Amino acid sequence: MQRRPGFPARIDWPSQPAARLAVVPQRAQRDAAALPMPQGVGLDSAAVRARMVQRLAASGITAAPVLQAMGAVERHRFVDTALVNQAYEDTSLPIGLGQTISKPSVVARMTELLLGAQCAGTNALGRVLEIGTGCGYQAAVLSRLAREVYTIERLRALHEKARDHLRPLRLANVHLILGDGMLGYAAGAPYAGIISAAGGDNLPSHWCEQLAVGGRLVAPIAGAGGQQMLLVVDKTSQGLKQSVLEAVHFVPLKSGIA
Repeated sequence: MQRRPGFPARIDWPSQPAARLAVVPQRAQRDAAALPMPQGVGLDSAAVRARMVQRLAASGITAAPVLQAMGAVERHRFVDTALVNQAYEDTSLPIGLGQTISKPSVVARMTELLLGAQCAGTNALGRVLEIGTGCGYQAAVLSRLAREVYTIERLRALHEKARDHLRPLRLANVHLILGDGMLGYAAGAPYAGIISAAGGDNLPSHWCEQLAVGGRLVAPIAGAGGQQMLLVVDKTSQGLKQSVLEAVHFVPLKSGIA
């Protein structure tokens, strides 16, 4: 029987990262051009989001529920007023306190990976933990794909900003927590999925402990030379199975509340 890894989880880096990880059953890829293009102008128009979704589909995002969630959530409502014209570009944007809102392509990629958890239902998740609420955008996307979303933020000002962004959406399944993300959130465990918007040298042991058997963790982690890589950890009855994917760039993972 395979021995269960100790904590913090040690990452065995392969010579080459996996190119892509299969996350959903094989299906015919939706043609981006077939997605509906509603009429309208301005950032509050569904047409603007539909064009973003078309780009995501063309870049390789194939899970229809993820594309639908990305098209439904208005990203411009989560960025500062001075940056709204860039809201639907595939770029990260500052949200204050040295933090950023991730690129739409990164949000979609990590969300699609999360849907590949063994314990995920048909294109849906049970309870999910997000480390690093930021402005609340990822939590809003996850709310459309998970039964419950627990999202934890260590910076009080960002926690309050996310609350202000999410309140008008009336998302009853999203729970905002001010706390130390490195400790996870034991009260909501076990989680079908854990996703982190910050990366460190090791996975905090609390995350792996709070992940359900059959669950999946998606997080950036520092590799050789300090380069961040996207890491996927699946928890099985035999232990933790890890896959190292493409290079990414996230803010550093920090402890404490500020």
